[in-house]
Amino acid sequence: MTETGFELEGDYIELNQLLKLVGVVDSGGAGKQLVASGAVRVDGEVELRKTCKIRAGQVVELDGATIRVMGAG
Repeated sequence: MTETGFELEGDYIELNQLLKLVGVVDSGGAGKQLVASGAVRVDGEVELRKTCKIRAGQVVELDGATIRVMGAG
């Protein structure tokens, strides 16, 4: 299992953009497809909203990878 930290610069980031920025997918569109497929969990729950707002302290999981979202500073 791979774990990645992501430092959030604003209040939130949309889920599909987070997947793109950490390199899980090549584009926002591919991120939307991945979320729509039911393969992504946020804080342990399946998330189907492609533009779900991900905030500091949340954990995104998919296909053996974990992304921990941290606040700036």
